[in-house]
Amino acid sequence: MNHSKVRLGALAVLFAIFFAAIGAGTALAVQSHMANAKNYLNSALSELEQAENNKGGHRANAINYVKDAINEVNLGIQYAQ
Repeated sequence: MNHSKVRLGALAVLFAIFFAAIGAGTALAVQSHMANAKNYLNSALSELEQAENNKGGHRANAINYVKDAINEVNLGIQYAQ
């Protein structure tokens, strides 16, 4: 079950990076997708932080990637404004 949460986090990171790139590249007028991506990433981060620690370092990596993705989404939103 927790392995699924790590995968979910990784997918959320890819999703957010993709939408951050679109938002930064095209300066989308509608930020709802970026806001949704940020909400999903915050949910993924919460799940990852609640998961058991012993994951061979992968949980910690996923947490860092999700935090980086949240930052990228924030930057994309700021750029579009």
